[in-house]
Amino acid sequence: MLIVMKRGHTEAELEEVIREIEKVGYRPHVSRGVETTLVGAIGRGPTPELMEHFRALPGVAEVIPISKPWKLASLEVQPFPTVLEFPTGKTGGGHVMVAAGPCGVESLEQTLKAARYVKAHGGHMLRGGAFKPRTSPYAFQGLGVEGLKILAEAKRETGLPIVTEVLSPDQVELVAQYADVLQIGARNAQNFPLLQAVGEAGKPVLLKRGMSMTLEEFLMSAEYILSRGNMRVILVERGIRTFEKATRFTLDVAAVPVLKSWTHLPVWIDPSHPAGKRDWVIPLALAGLAAGADGLIVETHPEPEKALSDAAQQLHEEEFAELMEKVRRLAAALGKHLAAPVLG
Repeated sequence: MLIVMKRGHTEAELEEVIREIEKVGYRPHVSRGVETTLVGAIGRGPTPELMEHFRALPGVAEVIPISKPWKLASLEVQPFPTVLEFPTGKTGGGHVMVAAGPCGVESLEQTLKAARYVKAHGGHMLRGGAFKPRTSPYAFQGLGVEGLKILAEAKRETGLPIVTEVLSPDQVELVAQYADVLQIGARNAQNFPLLQAVGEAGKPVLLKRGMSMTLEEFLMSAEYILSRGNMRVILVERGIRTFEKATRFTLDVAAVPVLKSWTHLPVWIDPSHPAGKRDWVIPLALAGLAAGADGLIVETHPEPEKALSDAAQQLHEEEFAELMEKVRRLAAALGKHLAAPVLG
């Protein structure tokens, strides 16, 4: 249920409401707006008697049942956008960020070269897989811990925050030592023990939509993370499986405005995986931003033809530079803020 505090309520009244929420076994979530304070009471469906109990508390204006099954992700609980801030920029609430880098960390030289030009062309975050979930057990699986150390070196040199994927609950503590953002890939989007583990890790989470997930299922996966006390979640539309075979996946651009109308969380686009071919990555990226996305996560490699995974969809440096120039122009046309390139 959602508890709306009266305008001019005291802090003591708010604290009493929170104590009562905890006393009945619910979890409180406070959203402070310019004029209104909302308190979400997250738990089982409230009885009429329980709602009346909270209506009677001092400082309470109204008690409303939350209609959405995703409680903490809902705009009912938090009616203003969540904005996540990093040393290189912000995402959400009109702020746009771009994370870019190779699909997989293959070597120190390859990763440093990519990190340098991602930074030079205005990227805000370095992506790269140290652990790679692959359809085939015989495909390149990543360098593991060595890959994490390489990403750490790239961060030391460039200052770019790192986003990398974690595959299982027992990896979370290790990966969190190196990563600034923990990525949950499409294949793990409904791995509920993993979602709970990253929710408890204290790091922002980039959650990709599963290739066969509805948007409601997607938000319920995010709810697993949020329910563990971690509100720093970025949702990523990365393409779904349909009957169409011309592209690797079908990019659901409509997911962006729909999600933005349902949730306060930032929504990004991954144009690389649905394209499957580098020629189509830039148009898909721009389509996602035009639809309202708060960021992009893009694959780029110093020598894509030699990449050990996803070679066909990774951008050359000059193509990444072209993308960033077009992103800058589009963001300006849309009235969005794109952080300037990191200096130094």
